[in-house]
Amino acid sequence: MNEQLLCLKKINKFFDNSHILKDVTLDIRDGEFITLLGPSGCGKTTMLRCIAGLESIDSGDILLNGESIKDLAPNKRNVNTVFQNYALFPHLNVYDNIAYGPRIKKSVGEDEIKKRVTEMLELVRMQGYEKRMTDQMSGGQRQRIAIARALINKPDILLLDEPLGALDLKLRKYMQTELAQLQKQTKTTFIYVTHDQEEALNMSDRIVIINEGEVQQVGTPKDVYNNSGNLFVADFIGDRNIKNVEVLEQKDNFYKIKLGNNIINIKCDRSIVKCNKDNGMARAVLAIHMDKMKISYDEIPNSLYGEITFVHYAGSQIRTDVNVDGQSITVIEYQNDYDNYNIGDKVYVSWEETGALLLPEEDGGRGTIHEKN
Repeated sequence: MNEQLLCLKKINKFFDNSHILKDVTLDIRDGEFITLLGPSGCGKTTMLRCIAGLESIDSGDILLNGESIKDLAPNKRNVNTVFQNYALFPHLNVYDNIAYGPRIKKSVGEDEIKKRVTEMLELVRMQGYEKRMTDQMSGGQRQRIAIARALINKPDILLLDEPLGALDLKLRKYMQTELAQLQKQTKTTFIYVTHDQEEALNMSDRIVIINEGEVQQVGTPKDVYNNSGNLFVADFIGDRNIKNVEVLEQKDNFYKIKLGNNIINIKCDRSIVKCNKDNGMARAVLAIHMDKMKISYDEIPNSLYGEITFVHYAGSQIRTDVNVDGQSITVIEYQNDYDNYNIGDKVYVSWEETGALLLPEEDGGRGTIHEKN
C-alpha cells in the first residue's frame, strides 16, 4: 500500500457566516488518483484551493509529507493546479507556456528546461506543437498543454479543478481515459474535483463524496456505487429508485417489507437500518439500482406488480417507468435484454439481491432525502 502523502486534519473554513468546510479529515496516498465529488456548492473546490494555498483555513492543519503547509504561500508548496479555463498565456506559444514555471523559479538552466519541455510534449502527445499559439488549438489540446505546464515542475500533487467541464461530451469521455493513463504513467498524485459522477467512477482509485462541507464517504468507485454509506450517497451516486418502506419482520439478512400495498420478502446483505419503531414497525428507505432491476410479464416471487406508464429510448439503454400502487419505479435495461414493452402493459418488477440497500429513514442528522417520484 502506498504511503500517506497528504493529510487534512479537521479543516474548517468560513466565508462570512457560512461554514463551508466542517471538520474535514482526509488522508491521501502517494501516487493515487483521488476525486472530490459532490453537488455544486458542497465545498469541494474550496477544499482544493485550501490545499493549493489559494485559500487560508480557519482551523485544522494540512500536512504534506508529514510537514505542515497551512501557512506556506502557494509558490512554496510543491503543488500545481490545472483550472477549468486552463489559464494559459495567450501571448506565449506552447513551448514558452510549458517552460514558464521553471524559468520563473530559475531552478534549472535553459538546456534542462528544453529537455523537460520535450519530455512533457511527448508525455501529452503534443510533439511538433512547440511554436503553435494556444488560441490556435482545440480545447482538448489546450488542456494537454495546461497539464504539461503543471507537471514540468515535478509537483508532489497535481490539483485539477473540473478541467473537462468546458469540453463537449465525446471529447470529455476521451480525455477521461487520457487523464487516467497519464496519471498512471507519471505516478503523480492527482486530486480531481468534479460534480460529474461518471468522471469520478471512470478515473478514480478512490472517491471522496462531499455534501454541505462534510465528507460523507470515502471508498473505491465500486464500493461507493454498491455500498453507499448513507442516504445522501445512495441518492447521489448512480440511478436508484428511492422508496419509503415499512420493515415488518427481520431475520438475519432477510426482510419482510411493505411498499405501498405490496408485501414482499427480500434478502439484503447491505442493510444499515436502525429500527426507528413506529407502532411496532421499522420505517426505512429502500434504494435499488435501476440497472439491476428486471421487468417480466410472468409473475416472479417477491416482485412488484404494476403498469407501464412510460418507455424512453436512450441509445443502448431503455428506461421504463412502472406505476406500483401510485409510486413510479424506473427500470433501466439494455437493448439486448429489452422485451418491447408497451404503455399500459401489466408487468412484474424484480431486482438482483446485490441491487438493493436498506437505509434509515432519517440519516444521521444530514437531512431526509426526498423520494424520487
